[in-house]
Amino acid sequence: QVQLVESGGGLVQAGGSMSLSCAASGDTRCMTSMGWYRQAPGKERELVAATTTGNLLYYVDSVKGRFTISRDNATNTVYLQMNDLKPEDTAVYYCHVDSIDLTCDWIDFWGQGTQVTVSS
Repeated sequence: QVQLVESGGGLVQAGGSMSLSCAASGDTRCMTSMGWYRQAPGKERELVAATTTGNLLYYVDSVKGRFTISRDNATNTVYLQMNDLKPEDTAVYYCHVDSIDLTCDWIDFWGQGTQVTVSS
C-alpha cells in the first residue's frame, strides 16, 4: 500500500503560477512512475505530466513549456510547478503512482485530488 498526500492548489489568476506537491509513504520501493492527472468538469481524466525512476519525463502537449514536473527520490515527493496558468487548466489535479515491479502486489494508487481554479 502507498499513501499519497497532496498539497497546493487553490485559486489563481490567469498568467499566474502555482505549485503542487505529493508525498508518498508506505511501500514506496515499488514505485516506478509518479505523476499528475487532472479532470475538468464534463471531461475525462487526462495525464498531465509524469516522471519515472529512469528520469523519463512526459508532458501533455497543452502544458509543455509551462509546467515542470520534478521528483525527490529521497523524500518520495513529486512536484508540479505550473506557470502561465490558463483558465483551461482549471481542474481537479490528482497525484498518481504506479509500479511495474512484478515482485510487488500493487499496480497504482491515487491521491485524493486538489482543486486548481484559474480565473480569467
